[in-house]
Amino acid sequence: MDNVGEHKRQSYPSPLFQHLLRFKVWLVERFRIGERQLMLVWAALIGLLGALAAECFRRATDFVHFLATGSESEIISSFARLPVWQRLAVPTAGGLAAGTILWVGNRLTTRLRQKTTTDYMEAIVVGSGIISLPASIIKSTSALFSISTGASIGREGPLVQISSLVASLIAQFREFPVPQRRHLVACGAAAGIASAYNAPIAGSFFVAEIILGTVVVEALGPLILASVVAAFTAQVLHGGGPIYKSPGFNLNTYWELIPLSCVGVVSGFLAPIYLRALRAAERLFSKVAIPVPAKLALGGAIVGALAIISPDVCGNGQGLLSTLFRQNWFSDEILAILLLKLVATAATFGSGAVGGVFTPTLFIGAAVGMLYGRILPYIFPAFQLDPGMYGIVGMGSFISATTGAPLMSILMAFELTLDYTLAPLLMVNCVVAYYCSSIFEKRFIYGESLERKGAAFFKQQLAAAKIVDLIRRDPVTLPKNATFAEIAKTFVQHRLQNIYITGQDGQFLGAVSLDDIKEFLDQPEMAKMAIAADLLKGDFPRITPEQGIGAALERFSESGSERLPVVEDLNSQRLIGSLSKTDIMLQLAGKRSAKS
Repeated sequence: MDNVGEHKRQSYPSPLFQHLLRFKVWLVERFRIGERQLMLVWAALIGLLGALAAECFRRATDFVHFLATGSESEIISSFARLPVWQRLAVPTAGGLAAGTILWVGNRLTTRLRQKTTTDYMEAIVVGSGIISLPASIIKSTSALFSISTGASIGREGPLVQISSLVASLIAQFREFPVPQRRHLVACGAAAGIASAYNAPIAGSFFVAEIILGTVVVEALGPLILASVVAAFTAQVLHGGGPIYKSPGFNLNTYWELIPLSCVGVVSGFLAPIYLRALRAAERLFSKVAIPVPAKLALGGAIVGALAIISPDVCGNGQGLLSTLFRQNWFSDEILAILLLKLVATAATFGSGAVGGVFTPTLFIGAAVGMLYGRILPYIFPAFQLDPGMYGIVGMGSFISATTGAPLMSILMAFELTLDYTLAPLLMVNCVVAYYCSSIFEKRFIYGESLERKGAAFFKQQLAAAKIVDLIRRDPVTLPKNATFAEIAKTFVQHRLQNIYITGQDGQFLGAVSLDDIKEFLDQPEMAKMAIAADLLKGDFPRITPEQGIGAALERFSESGSERLPVVEDLNSQRLIGSLSKTDIMLQLAGKRSAKS
């Protein structure tokens, strides 16, 4: 009798579960919250945490810079106050420290790197979305010493690396499948770019255009949200506004549109020379048979020697770029600092220092554009030109020509200056620069990096991808004799719209949907007698691991659900997992990227 009474009490949910179940049905019917919507929540969290991690790295670089130079000023100002011997010694010592950390760290993490990667691009495109924590710490610490002591390399590289690592750790903790892990790491990369340049739109398109190779909404939406949250967080922490605020430019004559439209041509022809100079420096350093610490010390010594001539070569070029736009430099001064900065960047990049070349490339492009604007009055004396306008257009078009990403370059140059009047000129010149550069250059700066990391191999693997790669194991199930109370409790406790019902030996019998139990909530008498076998849909669509993505999409269209049950084979019908529609969409987005 006690067992019977206990069964009756459990056959219908308690009042609390009734209210919770009614609330869930109301939410599902009105808001249709699925996995795609939840991806936005994770993207926002990654944007916040990524920006906080990036801010910690910024402050660490400021602290190490103070220890190395005794100054809290911007890096160029700090080096300008140093005596000659220190201008040479500080970058050399910084390179030696950075190289030693890399050399020791690589030996400590050799086994780890066989299973994981330290590169965010590799994790997104080639890998499984897992970034090695120990190796990333070593890499970022090495970058910390290089950047803080004047190396001509950007800190956007480690900022993106750290943000991507945060995203990877979250994805691993939540045990997301590979496509979602990759996408969340991409969100981390976008957050890093956005927090580095206060450019959320360009940050999201940087990842979408250069790394993912697609701008479909499924891939771009979370990237945009992560970038916006990261940019707002960075503004709260250290101020907002564009990095290079444009004073506003006006054309003195519409004839000036002709030389302005040629900035893209100039950038497109010079960019391949710049890229080949970087590669030549890398090859040259690779031929020098000295240990890694000595190579980075040599690169630092070259920068230090150039700093004796001009401290402006130190750092990533962000402060130098601001000075270039603010001060009225002569043509010979612009040419001199352009050549010195080019050599310093090539030496730092070639030595193997950890960091990014995006910011130095921005300066190279701005200097090329401004130098072009300075030369034009000698050719056309009637023109009264503003070289700053040519510098901004040159900055965007040169980035387009070196990265092969014109859309991102347009947005980046616009967000860095917030000058809407230049937007049409940026659009034209960035596209022209890309096409002119592609005549001579087939391997753009980030595309070449991906190619070296095995993207071509990944394309072949992706083409042969099967459903088995996307299966989520151990789905929530109930036996066929489960009571209505057990079904209701399962719906409340798990974010599901369908519960799979299994029989003997895990055989898939069908599914009970949230919509099917709605009518029983107002009929307690019927609900007390109902069990899972009475409510399930026996013809619920299912799929096997051997079937392709096309067959899975057909089944999704039949069921209208976010997940499909995966059975071992059509004979045994043994349930082995579930397949998410979101994972397939992310996989398809990756496939488009591989084919682009």
